[in-house]
Amino acid sequence: MSPFFKKAISSNNITAKEATDAVRTLLRYIGENPDREGLIDTPDRFCRALLELTEGYSSNPEEILSTTFESQSDEMILLKDIEFTSTCEHHLLNFSGKAHVAYIPSEGKIVGLSKLARIVDTFSQRLQVQERLTQQVAEAIAKHLNPQGVAVVFEGTHSCMCVRGVRKQSAKMVTSTMLGQFRDSAASRNEFMSFITKN
Repeated sequence: MSPFFKKAISSNNITAKEATDAVRTLLRYIGENPDREGLIDTPDRFCRALLELTEGYSSNPEEILSTTFESQSDEMILLKDIEFTSTCEHHLLNFSGKAHVAYIPSEGKIVGLSKLARIVDTFSQRLQVQERLTQQVAEAIAKHLNPQGVAVVFEGTHSCMCVRGVRKQSAKMVTSTMLGQFRDSAASRNEFMSFITKN
């Protein structure tokens, strides 16, 4: 028996059996036989994969950004090309790409660069739309670090456009959120944009 079956999978008291039974129903819905050899373990695999893809619900942005360091820096700090994978809440299909995150410290407070990547993971590993994902990352950094400004850009390729519907394989969605100095100062905003477009 899979370890997945040994526990309830959520605080809503949904058991693993209920979850896998739902997947079996979906397989029958499309005309498949969930008892055939290739599909016997698929409901279990799907549910375990779904839990992994949505691990962000159990992450706390405040905890991630709580460890800070003293620094005299008041210039932009940028982490670019952060790979992300998320799940579209409209079709439950993957979208993925790169995120670019910058902030301008205030009060001499900086955070480890890995924490910026973890904040991207926290919000991308939930059911999402890219517009909200971009805003949530920026707002979490603004709330917990209180910087002079935050800039976040996400570039994503969406399976819901590539494999169904209009089927545009090369289309890429770009979203941005600029807060504080990055919103108010064209110079800061342009500096950020120039950095993320450089190879």
